[in-house]
Amino acid sequence: MSNYPHYLERLQNATRKFWDKTALHSIGGDSFTYGQMATQVEKFHLAFEALGFKKGDKISLYAANGARWGMVYMAVNTYETVIVPLLADFTPENASSLVNHSESVALFTNKAKWVKMDLEKMPLLKIAIDVDDWSMIWAADEKIAATYATMDELFEKKWNGKFGPENVVFPTDNWDELSTISYTSGSTGDPKGVMLTYRNFSAIVDYSQRHVPAGDKMVSMLPMAHMYGLVIEFIYPLCNGTGIYWLGKAPTPATLMKAFAEVKPYLLITVPLVMEKIYKSKVKPTLDKPAIKILTKIPILNKVIYKKVKDGLVAAFGGNVEEFIMGGAALSPEVEKLFKKIKFPYLVGYGMTEACPLLAYEHWTKYVAGSCGKAVDCAAVRIDSEDPQHIAGEIQAKGENICIGYFKNPEASANAFTEDGWLKTGDLGIMDKDGNIFIKGRSKSMILTANGQNVYPEELEAIINTQPYVAESVVVDRAGKIVGLVYLDQDAIKNAGLDEEAIADIPENIRIATNRKLPGYSQIAKVEIMLEPFQKTPKMSIKRFLYK
Repeated sequence: MSNYPHYLERLQNATRKFWDKTALHSIGGDSFTYGQMATQVEKFHLAFEALGFKKGDKISLYAANGARWGMVYMAVNTYETVIVPLLADFTPENASSLVNHSESVALFTNKAKWVKMDLEKMPLLKIAIDVDDWSMIWAADEKIAATYATMDELFEKKWNGKFGPENVVFPTDNWDELSTISYTSGSTGDPKGVMLTYRNFSAIVDYSQRHVPAGDKMVSMLPMAHMYGLVIEFIYPLCNGTGIYWLGKAPTPATLMKAFAEVKPYLLITVPLVMEKIYKSKVKPTLDKPAIKILTKIPILNKVIYKKVKDGLVAAFGGNVEEFIMGGAALSPEVEKLFKKIKFPYLVGYGMTEACPLLAYEHWTKYVAGSCGKAVDCAAVRIDSEDPQHIAGEIQAKGENICIGYFKNPEASANAFTEDGWLKTGDLGIMDKDGNIFIKGRSKSMILTANGQNVYPEELEAIINTQPYVAESVVVDRAGKIVGLVYLDQDAIKNAGLDEEAIADIPENIRIATNRKLPGYSQIAKVEIMLEPFQKTPKMSIKRFLYK
């Protein structure tokens, strides 16, 4: 047992207490109260039991975010079957092979995805259910189909219209049992399904409830099949009695702003890219105006201007946000400098799927710029270096939130941990005397120069990305030469009205301006312009491995 509550106990208590409050809401679509969620969860439990599903059986969920996605997740999770959330962006071919790899006996998806999946690749599957309306899409035989069709009858027979808050009882004697298998990529070669236990989730929910602000409503923007979105935008707030509002389809800036204005969320979970785009398009042009530049140099006036900028930013997100949590990448130093100046309530955290997902966080009032916070108190974090304060080493972690390995992949599981049992993150960093962690880059992407210097591409990219007309960049090593691959901001070029000659000069201007801020050993030899934006993962990190 642990010295904190099981997260399903918290969810059970929240469900009883907030019975008539909105729990799950798809903006412009379905909406369910905590009571309605509990009722449907109980119906699924009775159907699973009738279908012969046992504790530990795997059930896959392959669909877009939404209220019904949340309901399925909770139904599977509280029945103690293992939930396998698959990213909606995975191809149907990849999803089919992961349903098979995970040994799933049931699949929740929708008809549009199902028709593109390969049934022959999923021999253990007994039933496929439509997330959109709970109807059966396919069953292995007539008996299974007939059994599933009795779901509502089974519920009426058992409860006879008397199902209420006191009847919600979720299991909590399963701390070290498998709760979720999260596949970190859709590759069919050697899939890595991270195995997370009920203890892993309980540890992070407990930490979040003690450290992260709590509130009434939450707008969820991240993919739910990704741990960052799943735990911080869904499970932890749901255990508080928060209403979760999903945006549904890929949001446009206009639909986003409309949703924020309507919902007025208390917390925003996002990636640095979103905040950097807002800074570049809305904040920077205002602050760069000659008159404003002069006024910001006058001590009392600059406070007034900075307060206006901060209030405007907070208002754009509904006006209620207490804290902006970013993760998945570093925030541009230029943006960070301004955010600190205007006292914007932001922080950058750190985590990975294997840590369910948090490894580091710090409340915005104590957050140190350039860091990713301090280690969460349910885990210990160390730097594998002879001088962790000054020389970067691999960040390693051990604790109650750390996964138990990869499903059916003993080799990957063995490689993930040190001999003394610490998780190897693959990230390089240093830690200051106060425990703040500073990430230097991925050990895989570090460039070792001919004279033995370590160059971290992420640090160079942060400088390149502040140059005029740069949308995003990737720094690569080509035969000992450092090359910057850059995708340009087409809107900025158009708005500036540049002629062909000026556009042709941009790469060399970027190279010169960047090198002015870099030491001799990490100078950029060449800047190459990319014609398409860089391909990204669901959490909006650039897929570096695609670029050479």
